[in-house]
Amino acid sequence: MKEVISNADFLDIINIVKLQYGYDFTGYAQASIKRRLLRFMGHMRLDSVFELKHRLVNDQDLFARLMQYITVNVTEMFRDPAFYRSLREQVLPKLAAYPNIKIWHAGCSTGEEVFSMAILLQEAGLLSRTKIYATDLNPTNLERAATGILPLDNMKDFTQNYIQSGGLADFSNYYTARYDNVLIKKELRRHIAFFQHNLVTDKVFNEFQLICCRNVFIYFNRDLQNSVLQLFFDSLSSRGYLAMGLKETMRFADIHGKFETVHAYHKIYRRKE
Repeated sequence: MKEVISNADFLDIINIVKLQYGYDFTGYAQASIKRRLLRFMGHMRLDSVFELKHRLVNDQDLFARLMQYITVNVTEMFRDPAFYRSLREQVLPKLAAYPNIKIWHAGCSTGEEVFSMAILLQEAGLLSRTKIYATDLNPTNLERAATGILPLDNMKDFTQNYIQSGGLADFSNYYTARYDNVLIKKELRRHIAFFQHNLVTDKVFNEFQLICCRNVFIYFNRDLQNSVLQLFFDSLSSRGYLAMGLKETMRFADIHGKFETVHAYHKIYRRKE
C-alpha cells in the first residue's frame, strides 16, 4: 500500500522542522509540501512516516537533503523571455532615474534569474550603479549560486531565451566555458550579494526600487501571501516595482489597493505614492 501522510503526521513533521532547525513551513500550501515529502521518502527509501520523523529528529544531514525537496529549485536564465522584455522596455528606463539602484531577488534558487537581471542591467548601462540582493531559504542553493557556475548543457536553451527577451549582444560574451560547465563573468557577479533570508520570519533589510519574487507565492497559503506582500510593500521605495510569476496574482491580496498594475499578464506591479 502506498504511504500517505495524514494531517496529524504532517503537523508533526512541520513542528519538528520548526523546533529543531528553525524553518517555519506552516504557511506553505499543505498539499504541495506533502507531495514533496512523499517524493523525498521514496528517494531516501524511507518505509514509513514514522521513520521520516525519527530520522529528522536524529539526523541533521537528512534534513539538509530534505530542504532540496521542500524548497523550489526550478529555474533558468531568462525564464519567460517576454517578461524580461517587459522589464527591459517598461521598468529599467524608469529605474535609470535613480542615482543608485537596489534590487531584491527573493527566492533566487541557484541564481540563473539573478544573472539574467545583471545582464539586462549591463545592456541598459545601469549595472555599475546597481546592487542586487539575491536571497533564498536554502543555503545549498545559495552556495551554488555564489560560484557563478552553470551546466554547459543548459546554455543552448538559455541562449534562445536571451534572444527572445530582446538580448542586444552575443550571449556567450557573458560567460566562459570550462569543460562541462560555464562561469558567469566576474563583472556581472561582483554586483550581486547572495545571502539567506526567510520570507516567513525575517524582516525588512533595505529599501529597493525593484523586487522580483517569481514562482514562489504559488507554494504559500493565503495568509502567508498577505504577510509576504506586506513585507515587500514595506521594502519598496515610493513608486518601486514588484514582479511576480505568471501564475501568481495580487488581485485577491489584502494589500492590492496599494499597488497599480504595470503589466497584467507579466505580473509587474508598482507601489503607489
